[in-house]
Amino acid sequence: MQKVFAFFRSLIQVTAFWQENRVFLREFKYFWDIAVLAVIFSFLGAVFEGAALVVINSFLQVLTNPETTAVNLGFDWLKLWIFSPESSTNDRIARLGFLVILLAWMRSLFAYLGPVYAKLTDASFADRMRKSMFEQLVSLSLSYYSQARSGDLVNCLNNEIATIQRGFGAVSNFAIRGSTLIVYIVAMFLISWQLSLAALVLFGMLSIFISSFVVRVREASFPVSQAGGDFTSAGIELISAMRTIQTSATQNFERIRFYRVSERVKQALFRLNKAVDLIRPLAEAISTTILICVIVTAFHVFVVSGKLQTASLLTFMFILFRMMPLVEQVNGLRVEIGSYGGSLAKLREVLTTEDKVYLQDGELEFTHLKKSIDFLNVGFSYNSTDKPVLHNINLSIKRGHTTALVGSSGAGKTTLADLVPRLYDPTSGTILIDGVDLKDIKISSLRSRMAIVSQNTFIFNASVRYNIAYGVEHIDEETLIDAARQANALDFILDMPQGFDTVLGDRGVRLSGGQCQRIAIARALLRKPDILILDEATSALDSVTERLIQESLDRLSKGCTVIAIAHRLSTIANADKVVVLERGRIVEQGTYQELIDSKGALWKYHQMQNSSSNLESSEH
Repeated sequence: MQKVFAFFRSLIQVTAFWQENRVFLREFKYFWDIAVLAVIFSFLGAVFEGAALVVINSFLQVLTNPETTAVNLGFDWLKLWIFSPESSTNDRIARLGFLVILLAWMRSLFAYLGPVYAKLTDASFADRMRKSMFEQLVSLSLSYYSQARSGDLVNCLNNEIATIQRGFGAVSNFAIRGSTLIVYIVAMFLISWQLSLAALVLFGMLSIFISSFVVRVREASFPVSQAGGDFTSAGIELISAMRTIQTSATQNFERIRFYRVSERVKQALFRLNKAVDLIRPLAEAISTTILICVIVTAFHVFVVSGKLQTASLLTFMFILFRMMPLVEQVNGLRVEIGSYGGSLAKLREVLTTEDKVYLQDGELEFTHLKKSIDFLNVGFSYNSTDKPVLHNINLSIKRGHTTALVGSSGAGKTTLADLVPRLYDPTSGTILIDGVDLKDIKISSLRSRMAIVSQNTFIFNASVRYNIAYGVEHIDEETLIDAARQANALDFILDMPQGFDTVLGDRGVRLSGGQCQRIAIARALLRKPDILILDEATSALDSVTERLIQESLDRLSKGCTVIAIAHRLSTIANADKVVVLERGRIVEQGTYQELIDSKGALWKYHQMQNSSSNLESSEH
């Protein structure tokens, strides 16, 4: 049996439909049982609908001709029970009525279970899409985020997945309505194949007519997704840049830009809805015309000539009346499904793996640094079309030593430091940790032994406790307080309204820059890192705050291998090694005093900062 399933699976996977939609179809393996139950219940609902139609036809025949026994119920034992010789006409009508009611209740039961499990399937699919998006986003290299717009990604996570869930619901409804429609068609053919064929041809022509609109709707859906992504990006930028907007008095400029993006969303939706809403009234008018034509033709051609009984015509009309809304719904659902093409394309673009850069995980566990981190002829560029950011970097960072990276803005200092925790992989050369290629080490084990304190600390919209203990489990209160004390953060935390339980707001809006830095240092202290990266952690701070943070950093650095990116040279005067970069190249390295004495690049930076300091002192 497994070989049979494997054979059919291999056949399906080579089809164009699978190739185009495999990022969505592969998610069914997580909830296939729910999807199968939805199909089974929907099918049983359609079967009982068909059985009820057969019994209704017999019921009408007995009502119009009480003496008849030429009724086909599909089962001899059932016919014998209803039309037994000793049964009266009233008994037959009562039994047929009971059977109709029983079948109607069975049909209603499965008509309830089918949509319930279909909606559970929809929700499971959306859940899997959200989880797949998460796995994709956390697996991608940071180089992807340097090119992708955050608004597009947020739009995919929120709007597009919700849209796809509605689309999946439309597909489920299409399957349920379609299965019932098939049962109706079979029942119609059993009554009169001539009438059924005529109706089928006419409704088929209607379906072909609707298909031309489906293409138009699908094309109109792509601008909606694009406009939605643009609008989300504009909204995120508006909220994130509110301080800059208000201090720059550019509200009117932003208003014009925001209104323009909103207008594009409105126009895109209008064009889509105009195409969608045209379908229903057209389909209803054409369906009504077909229905009346079929009934009039049936009466004049078949009933008057005696080729069709009145009861059969009544049943046929009953089926047609029941089928008309279904035909309209199925055609409407086809159009609705077509309208989700833009969302499918957007999600497919994000979830597709072939055109993206991933960091391949290693297999070796990293416990601690024993000797050194070595850069051997390392080069790096953010993508193949960009100019290299780093050129031929050769550098050894000794265990327990502090290595400072110095250079002008854009020299490559942060990029070089980002290669150590494998936020990026070098495009050429090799990085070794204790002689082992960095790519052979498990990323999670490597990063768990590191801490990074940068000038732009991200603060979560959560409590102080959550922000300090982020990513570290089972931390007791005493350890948390001790980390805050060592980071010189305890005093201002206790002054807050709820202390460690105070919520800090979006991106730490309630904190100053220095307070954010001290929260980050407390966070790093809890991790007890083996390797510490300081990315201009004391830049843009006043002298008092800088002193407090420098004290915290000195405590944090004890026993660590430190990579410090320095803006103020006074903070790295005691470093074991200073590395000076210019335009992505190492121009000199050595101790601070050696480089000052050699009067090279570091000496020039030293002179520039001393001149600036003397100028500021004279102005005061």
